[in-house]
Amino acid sequence: MKSKTADRIATGVFVAIAIIIVSILVGLFSYILVNGFKYISWDFLTTPSSNIRAGGGIRDQLFNSFYILLITMIIAVPLGVGGGIYMAEYAKPGKLTDTIRSCIEVLASLPSIVIGMFGLLVFVNVTGWGYTILGGALALTVFNLPVIVRVSEDSIRTVPRDLKEASLALGITHWHTIKTVLLPSAFPSILTGIILAAGRVFGEAAALLFTAGLSTPRLDYANWNPFSEQSPLNIFRPAETLAVHIWSVNTQGLIPDVEAVSNGSAAVLVISVLLFNLLARWIGSIITKKITATK
Repeated sequence: MKSKTADRIATGVFVAIAIIIVSILVGLFSYILVNGFKYISWDFLTTPSSNIRAGGGIRDQLFNSFYILLITMIIAVPLGVGGGIYMAEYAKPGKLTDTIRSCIEVLASLPSIVIGMFGLLVFVNVTGWGYTILGGALALTVFNLPVIVRVSEDSIRTVPRDLKEASLALGITHWHTIKTVLLPSAFPSILTGIILAAGRVFGEAAALLFTAGLSTPRLDYANWNPFSEQSPLNIFRPAETLAVHIWSVNTQGLIPDVEAVSNGSAAVLVISVLLFNLLARWIGSIITKKITATK
């Protein structure tokens, strides 16, 4: 077979694969949005949910999803990026480093339901907290930490070594080189990994079933005291997220408008993930331009 013919066949195969993937994504998103967008309204977004009456909304579940995402990222990003820096710059080749890397690989391959059961044992039962936002955030941190560590490590390793060597040759310390040279150069790739991890957090249900719970107390959004039981900022309260709410409505829902609430919630979840990704990339591009002095 001639090389040109083989090249055309390979190109055609990869183009076909790309078309199939895009078609599946477009079809899935279109199905969810077409079936659910008609149920989205201001009342649906700002009304508390109901277990027995029709007309309930997703106000608390939507807030809980973003709040757990925020708490998880506050915990996971510093730990994950710090772990990536250690593995890329400080860890010496040897059995200990290989063991750590193997543990990261195993942790990354664990199903979310296993992480949920671990969270139930440690963050719910052992600590005595019960179902809490903090327990859910810690479980999701365990779930997403390997991804952020590996992405951070690979991103730092892909930075041209000439940049690091030039910085060290000028007498700049190793940590200052990491902070001012390596991290800014690796930031776009690290941001991509963080966004992927955040998307997993926002759509996760299995791990949160056993840690954050299936209920939400009646919240007073005018109460900003984080220690109050009715405050939305209280991290020691149970919190049903939007993904968990969709599962709960479809499996245990007693409300007459189960289909409307389920389809509307799914559409809001998809739109929220898309908007979050677009916003995060826009903010990331602005930060990248500032720290790299590019236009």
